[in-house]
Amino acid sequence: MNASIKEFVQLKQLALLGASRSGTKFGNMIATELKQRGYQVYLVHPEGIEIGGEMSYPNLAALQGKVQGVVICLPPAAAVSALRDAAVAGIKHVWLQQGAQSVETAAMAKELGLDPVTGKCILMYAEPVTSFHAWHKGFARLFGQY
Repeated sequence: MNASIKEFVQLKQLALLGASRSGTKFGNMIATELKQRGYQVYLVHPEGIEIGGEMSYPNLAALQGKVQGVVICLPPAAAVSALRDAAVAGIKHVWLQQGAQSVETAAMAKELGLDPVTGKCILMYAEPVTSFHAWHKGFARLFGQY
């Protein structure tokens, strides 16, 4: 496990971009799982709507000082804007969930001086790792991809 991953999973106040009202997006599942694992998760949605009975924030700036990292579960084009917003809000640690990363997001994160984690599923690293994520974790270790 690299240093960026180790540092990120030790953060306990996180913002999450990519949850939906319908509750069917992977971002919703990640938020639920992280909360069950002891993380304080603040949902960010541009409409500032209630999601699953919880208040959401319209942007990362509204969370300035409350969070130490952000999990991004958005398409790459939207993730680029989210990276800019993180930098403006002073959030250095970003986790670009699988599907959010691209060549452009990697370049943007570097340009902004952020510490990104890319190409990995946070649920394989945020302890305690359970269910099929534990199996994936073991498989990744076996093949040197953890």
